[in-house]
Amino acid sequence: MVLTHSKMEKESTETEAETPQTQAVLNCIDLSNPNTDQSVHLLKQSCTDSGFFYLINHGISQEFMDQVFAQSKKFFTLPLNQKMKLLRNNKHRGYTPLLDEILDPQNQLHGDYKEGYYIGVEDNDDPLHLKPFYGPNLWPASDVLPGWRETMEEFQRQALEVGKAVARIIALALGLDANFFDKPETLGEPIAIVRLLHYQDKISDPSQGLYAAGAHTDYGLITLLATDDVQGLQICKNKDAEPQIWEDVTPLKGAFIVNLGDMLERWSNCTFKSTLHRVIGIGQERYSIAYFLEPGHDCLVECLPTCKSELNPPKFPPIYYRDYLSQRYKETHADLHVYGKQQS
Repeated sequence: MVLTHSKMEKESTETEAETPQTQAVLNCIDLSNPNTDQSVHLLKQSCTDSGFFYLINHGISQEFMDQVFAQSKKFFTLPLNQKMKLLRNNKHRGYTPLLDEILDPQNQLHGDYKEGYYIGVEDNDDPLHLKPFYGPNLWPASDVLPGWRETMEEFQRQALEVGKAVARIIALALGLDANFFDKPETLGEPIAIVRLLHYQDKISDPSQGLYAAGAHTDYGLITLLATDDVQGLQICKNKDAEPQIWEDVTPLKGAFIVNLGDMLERWSNCTFKSTLHRVIGIGQERYSIAYFLEPGHDCLVECLPTCKSELNPPKFPPIYYRDYLSQRYKETHADLHVYGKQQS
């Protein structure tokens, strides 16, 4: 039987008498569970409440995930001048330095205390550069990091299958055919991005606008997040609350933390929610690996047929995903050419 993660319930109960609840209680969905109706119920509950849930028995072995984390750490421990040779390009591939990304400009003093590395779907068939989110990846030299590319490409393959399995449960939870998102223009040719992340061993201070990662929502359909055992992720279920209440999401060994993106909220006419989240540094280095599963470049996102009625008309106009994503990236990344000069 799939239940809410019992450890989370125990911890929140123990601290409730001392302080307001700050520990998120998330549903735990078992991808190997043969009872589809149960998984759909848990997911629907999660998507209308917190927009976050744990995913276990997803099919990617812990041994392989340990390998992916090990390779990620090898890259981030390279000298800065080596990493800067792979600086993120206009295809959103490659290295993003410290302070490059500012996710919450109204509340942040400067960019996030994190560095990252983008890996997209490998695509060399766009000579006219008509698709801004497709293209070849930037890869570290094989003599510098042997086996690095192969490990990341294998993770991409496995994570895509996990993401598609979750998308089928989402479709059922929205009253759609299970294969609704499998169409060529959506998950047939998705914009699927792996992002390796390394957070500095700094202590965040929200009162001073200092964050490991500022408050934000994700762009696309769903995000699969694997983390090490260092605390840091927080969610805010009600972004309009005064004051905002932030809850810690405890890492769960072997699980993905899954959250919904803005595009799914838009697609579902706000039936499902994309939840505000941030990372607060606690003075320890932290590593995580995010897999962003997003619709294809030419996907027209318009209100799902099961999410509208005469009393609940569409809240957003149709939009091609390429246009939406381009704008979101412009809003959250600094000018890399300027930053590169500052770091040289």
